[in-house]
Amino acid sequence: MSPRTLALTGLALIAFAANSILCRFALKQGLIDPVAFTQVRLLSGAIMLWPILAWRQRSAPGFEVTLKSWRPAAALFVYAVAFSLAYVAMGAGAGALILFACVQISMIGIAMARGLRPGALEWTGLALAFAGLVWLVAPGISAPPAMSAGLMAVAGIAWGLYTTLGKGEADALATTARNFILAAPFALVLFAFGPNLSGASAQGLALAATSGAITSALGYVVWYAALKGLGTMQASIIQVASPVIVAFGGVIFLGEAFTLRLVVASVAILGGIILTIRAGAVRNYAAQEAGGGPKRVSK
Repeated sequence: MSPRTLALTGLALIAFAANSILCRFALKQGLIDPVAFTQVRLLSGAIMLWPILAWRQRSAPGFEVTLKSWRPAAALFVYAVAFSLAYVAMGAGAGALILFACVQISMIGIAMARGLRPGALEWTGLALAFAGLVWLVAPGISAPPAMSAGLMAVAGIAWGLYTTLGKGEADALATTARNFILAAPFALVLFAFGPNLSGASAQGLALAATSGAITSALGYVVWYAALKGLGTMQASIIQVASPVIVAFGGVIFLGEAFTLRLVVASVAILGGIILTIRAGAVRNYAAQEAGGGPKRVSK
């Protein structure tokens, strides 16, 4: 992994973690409704990226809208709605662990359907990470509510699809702008089904706007740029590092407990990440030493 890819990936992970902290804080304090949070998040993301794209193109931003281009926008919308609804009744750290574990599983599943054949160590890493997820959501005193866990799993699958669809895009800014702009109509439709924004506090609106414009819109631009230097296996696994950032952020900013269950799950998932990435690196090196050239086994 190049220094540029490493730096971009680190910034993206921080942005992902900040989204969980901002959303959970706003909902925990009753500052805004989860549906309203989703609306403001998506709309502010579109508002942030539209003028940036227009400035770069020196004109009104234009892009071709096809049936294919609606798919990542729909995935982004499903992720954002399920994400907000899930965080009504679950801690930031537990939610992030479920989210990114499901991202990992969905992305690897898609990659396998496209011909990926993980090695034994990569399978071991995946199994270890999955075991950590199972331990986290297993029934018990500190397990998150089943409905919230299910919604966060849906969010994770949608985000995995969103990431996979964006992996081959050459222009990170234009692609992310298009996705947010096309997701905006879905957000507007929510006005017909959810509470309006009149019940939201100024602080709640500010938190949702920050999540949309900064840690989502700009964060996803950074993530799409980082994807150019990551294989599918690496991209799916490395995102699971974000929950540890969230867990510590939850302790610091939200007063959440760092429970034994969360500690064990974090160690298992991170151990799976390290093992899988290490296994992929070793296989790439072995292929090059054997004269086969630099092969990206994680695609």
